[in-house]
Amino acid sequence: MIYAIPDLSNKLELPIALSPVVAGFPSPAEDYADRKIDLNTYLVKHPAATFFARVEGESMQDRGIFPGDLVVVDKSLFPKNGDIVLAALNKEFTIKEFLRDKNNVLFLLPANKRFQKIQVTEDDEFQIWGVITSVIHVYL
Repeated sequence: MIYAIPDLSNKLELPIALSPVVAGFPSPAEDYADRKIDLNTYLVKHPAATFFARVEGESMQDRGIFPGDLVVVDKSLFPKNGDIVLAALNKEFTIKEFLRDKNNVLFLLPANKRFQKIQVTEDDEFQIWGVITSVIHVYL
């Protein structure tokens, strides 16, 4: 896993449209606003507890997380059922959906039918590194 700490010392403010963009034909009446967005402040809510990690593998592709993507990981968040987490399981990193069932059994769920869910047992060496808050997917 390749990871990096966000550098929030430099602001990069980019223009943002005033209204949401429909994934269809653009409206010629819509103009870009003078408002700007800083992607650092948009993606990073807890700077001291946040890092980026590069994704390997295809186990989360049905949740829109693909090999080569960057994920934003927030270590300050406590995982809830349905959250996607970065975990260390038996000294290997994995990104999976977090699930604790009514019997307090912990599972890590993939989002790809080719992969099996993982039950975490007390014999496993297990640690949640953080909750995935965003995914950065580059098409080019």
